[in-house]
Amino acid sequence: MAGIHILDSDTINKIAAGEVVERPASVVKELVENAVDAGAGSVTVEIKEGGNKLIRVTDNGAGIPKEEIRTAFLRHATSKIMTAVDLLTIRSLGFRGEALSSIASVAVVELITKTREEFTGNRYFISGGIEKEFSEVGAPEGTTFLVRDLFYNTPARKKFLKSAVTEAGYISDLMERFATSHPEVAFKFINNNKTMLQTSGNGSLKDCIYHIYGRDVATALLPVDGKPGDIGILGFIGKPVISRGNRNYENYFINGRYIRSNMISKAIEEAYKPYTMQHKYPFTVLMLSIPPERIDVNVHPTKLEVRFDDTEGLYRIVFGAVKDALAGKNMIPDAVLTQKQKEKKTYAASPELFEHNRITMSRADLRGQAEKVREQAIQETLAAGLFEPKKKLEKETKIEKQTADQEKNNVNSNAALYENEIRAKTLQENKNYDTDPLGCVKKDKNHLSDNEKARQMSLFEAEETKEAFLKKSSADRYQIIGQLFGTYWLVEFEQQLFIIDQHAAHEKILYERTVRRMNEVQKGASQMLSPPAVLSLSIREEEVLLRYKDYFQTLGFLIEEFGKRTYSIHAVPAEIYGVDGQALFMEMLDNLLEEPLTGTPDIILDRIASISCKAAVKGNSTLSNQEAKALLDELMKLENPFHCPHGRPIIISMTKHEIERKFKRIVG
Repeated sequence: MAGIHILDSDTINKIAAGEVVERPASVVKELVENAVDAGAGSVTVEIKEGGNKLIRVTDNGAGIPKEEIRTAFLRHATSKIMTAVDLLTIRSLGFRGEALSSIASVAVVELITKTREEFTGNRYFISGGIEKEFSEVGAPEGTTFLVRDLFYNTPARKKFLKSAVTEAGYISDLMERFATSHPEVAFKFINNNKTMLQTSGNGSLKDCIYHIYGRDVATALLPVDGKPGDIGILGFIGKPVISRGNRNYENYFINGRYIRSNMISKAIEEAYKPYTMQHKYPFTVLMLSIPPERIDVNVHPTKLEVRFDDTEGLYRIVFGAVKDALAGKNMIPDAVLTQKQKEKKTYAASPELFEHNRITMSRADLRGQAEKVREQAIQETLAAGLFEPKKKLEKETKIEKQTADQEKNNVNSNAALYENEIRAKTLQENKNYDTDPLGCVKKDKNHLSDNEKARQMSLFEAEETKEAFLKKSSADRYQIIGQLFGTYWLVEFEQQLFIIDQHAAHEKILYERTVRRMNEVQKGASQMLSPPAVLSLSIREEEVLLRYKDYFQTLGFLIEEFGKRTYSIHAVPAEIYGVDGQALFMEMLDNLLEEPLTGTPDIILDRIASISCKAAVKGNSTLSNQEAKALLDELMKLENPFHCPHGRPIIISMTKHEIERKFKRIVG
């Protein structure tokens, strides 16, 4: 066995790089975080071959002073903190000072940077942790990092990278999170010379969501706004109609930092539980503002994990904010008969960061600049003799006249094209766009076609109709048309068709009745068993039964001790008529063995949902109009009449406009 010795600096740096630089996305993360911390208003990220060949990160931030450039590439060199005490109040995204040294040890890195105070910029070239060049160079304010040939000197790490497409996907996901967590920064992501993402940096979170996730998501958002105590929570959550089969759409940020937390995810999903089906997860973009002294971000090298001083308190805050945002909102999905065209994201060619000043110049200055170009072109034309007196022109040959006319047209066309280009860019920057109800930028409403205007008006009216339909005052205004397939009820209300699943509606009503009875500590109605069911329980089962006996009695179970670990069930809930009450009781008891010791067990609520499902009127069952109306009237009194306890939709709607489009009464 070798003796104990100190590793050389090159080996130490490569080991540290293994913790910080896992793949190209890790490099992008560290460099973009530095750009944001430097106060950048615009950040451009360009990659080639998934970041393996090239990663370029350009920002217009504060830049790095010349005398600090070499220091920045040393281990544990940072401007974010001075002592360990500063970790308690850290607000920057980065703070460890390991990123640049780690990246430089496993890649070829070129840095071009300039501060506002310096006259020229500086270029620093470092490869494998060894300095190669340090020189002055002309550069705009800000910093550009070019990282080439990642892991060129660590082939073992390089061979574990995924394909270029997969690695580019990781970077794309990362850039989307940066864009949503910092809507005040204009982000641009280029992959193999193709712009994949571009945000305006206007500070609007809605616009960012619209550009990243598309119109379907942006039109199904609900705002979240709360500040209980010293913790603030802002952002948007999606209606259940846009739920997904994984947690990729669950985004939450603490003090601008993207994190992962099982506790926060559970709080969000529990709040959504009455609205979504099993194995479906919501869309969220939540910004949590927490005093730095109440969290610990120095947990993991990737800074994805955070510790909280009051986990249960934060759980209640997140749960309450999401639940309040969902409560009382319209959740009726539209049944669209026409197939929607897939939305394509396109990005117009846009300049690099150092061209920003030219684009944002005032319209008057731009017009004057164009006039100067035109004047210069005219002077050059006059100097060439193209506008001599008429006598001279008559002596010229036909070919010379055509050449002169062509040159004059080219000069004027070029000047006009330049002026039009400037005007178009200025209008693009300064035009006062209209916005949709969510504040998302859309086309000028004056340029919409008649069909587009009619469709938008129909959508607005449809939302208002849905809200009115659910009000108690509307009970006498809707018209029951009839029953479809013995399962669905068709209801007409103010030129809109509502389709209601009678089984899901009845199931929801029974569920809410039982839960309300439990919350009010009222014993439910029971049906007696003759003879009583006698059960022999294990020690664990008996312990669970005694712990949750009150819940069982509230549901309607009547249980008495019959002997040593033997109990008799004399009655079961009246709602489960026709269901094996003994089997249901044992199923609940078995599941409770794994439940926590405090609070209302989730399994109790799950069993209530099962009881309601079994007792509810089934499909293919004929109801009278009076029974259907009574069902609808009670449904509309509920806080959430949109989803059954298992998350399935109860009501869907269809507008008259959509139906007429299908029958070609309306074209377009």
